[in-house]
Amino acid sequence: MFDILIMTYTIRAGERILSFETPKIMGVININEDSFYQTSRATTIKDILSKAEKHLLEGADIIDIGAMSSRPGAQLSNAKEEAELLSKICKTVSKEFNCILSIDTVHSQVAQECFDNGALIINDISFGTIDQNMFSIVANLKTPYIGMHMIGTPETMQKNTNYNNVTLEVIQHLSKQIAKFMETGGGDLIIDPGFGFSKDIHQNYQMLDQLHLFAMLQKPILVGLSRKSMIYKLLNISSEEALNGTTVLHTIALIKGAQILRVHDVKEAQECIKLVSTLNSSHTVS
Repeated sequence: MFDILIMTYTIRAGERILSFETPKIMGVININEDSFYQTSRATTIKDILSKAEKHLLEGADIIDIGAMSSRPGAQLSNAKEEAELLSKICKTVSKEFNCILSIDTVHSQVAQECFDNGALIINDISFGTIDQNMFSIVANLKTPYIGMHMIGTPETMQKNTNYNNVTLEVIQHLSKQIAKFMETGGGDLIIDPGFGFSKDIHQNYQMLDQLHLFAMLQKPILVGLSRKSMIYKLLNISSEEALNGTTVLHTIALIKGAQILRVHDVKEAQECIKLVSTLNSSHTVS
């Protein structure tokens, strides 16, 4: 056995400083009808505010709102329509709650308009590969950015799962995008290995087993494992029944160095973090 060296990072989101000395929780709100997990959907302002309030009361550090489906086979959203919808929601949520609001989008126009209406973090599943203006927009906004590994688009990504060594090749891809992002003048950056995106079930588990290797990128690591098909398909259950499996994988991810959990179930993730953090603090040097 060996201890995994976990760097302590901080980012600035608006006037707030977010430290990852203790792992943080990002609570998910999907405002489309196509999310793989039905309970995460909220399509009215009332439902969105209710779900955001529940996440925050249960201990979410960040609220992440997305309008575009990213399930395998889904088509890209229209940037103008998405910007119009999400910017209004950002304005309402940020006015109602004093919270760190993240926007899940691949479009620079959406990033700009949502930032103008209260969003403080941009979460891009394509890491700038879909919209070539994304890096420059984020650099100008001086806002934290989450870059995820995916090859292609949600519509094509599951055709792009050929790797000799999935972990190594994902790290190499992320490293190249990090360099491009920094060259553009980008600032605070969070990395997401992209579980379920351009990977099959076996590759997802191989990457989870080797998650500690992503520390070489020297950026905070976010994982999105919550209720995904790598859990429910393997266990032959539905996403609605995948909370126990999610907690198991969250525990493994935290032990291996994850610093942000992107989740549907905040209370259970918070308990998981508390238990693993207590375990880590009990370590003594022999």
